[in-house]
Amino acid sequence: MNLFRFLGDLSHLLAIILLLLKIWKSRSCAGISGKSQVLFAVVFTARYLDLFTNYISLYNTCMKVVYIACSFTTVWMIYSKFKATYDGNHDTFRVEFLVVPTAILAFLVNHDFTPLEILWTFSIYLESVAILPQLFMVSKTGEAETITSHYLFALGVYRALYLFNWIWRYSFEGFFDLIAIVAGLVQTVLYCDFFYLYITKVLKGKKLSLPA
Repeated sequence: MNLFRFLGDLSHLLAIILLLLKIWKSRSCAGISGKSQVLFAVVFTARYLDLFTNYISLYNTCMKVVYIACSFTTVWMIYSKFKATYDGNHDTFRVEFLVVPTAILAFLVNHDFTPLEILWTFSIYLESVAILPQLFMVSKTGEAETITSHYLFALGVYRALYLFNWIWRYSFEGFFDLIAIVAGLVQTVLYCDFFYLYITKVLKGKKLSLPA
């Protein structure tokens, strides 16, 4: 494992922990898109169905378990534990416009036409756009709490670091996965406008407001 992948995993884990802490400490899931979190739960479930059949390392197994457990815990908090604070009126993105096209694409463009490989490919495609309901919600409300902004930024850093991870693997290992790289590029591009606002406003102590 190279440094970029390790730091990317840490950034991803930090994002998840920040979100869980935000919900638990404030006893509220206001400003958080439940739809995005459901999509991430689907992503991790589809990607890690090989958890008990394909052992790579203790680190890899632990991270898979943590991602799945945390994603479903987040969904449970939003739709059950703190359901009264969930802002469903602003979380209105049509997720079927993300799930259906990515599912079709996974059947058409994959490395190997097997159930687990198609599900893995579907998870890669879906993850690249799963944050859209959250960004749409922030755009619709016009602002985001600082902790939610840190969560989104950490997710963006995770994707950017994984791009460097692919560059490293290609340069030193000769490994090249076009599906993962293209999906990662799409996801990183989605964060670009948010990155600019985060750096110019949140880091200067201002509340983040996105243009409608």
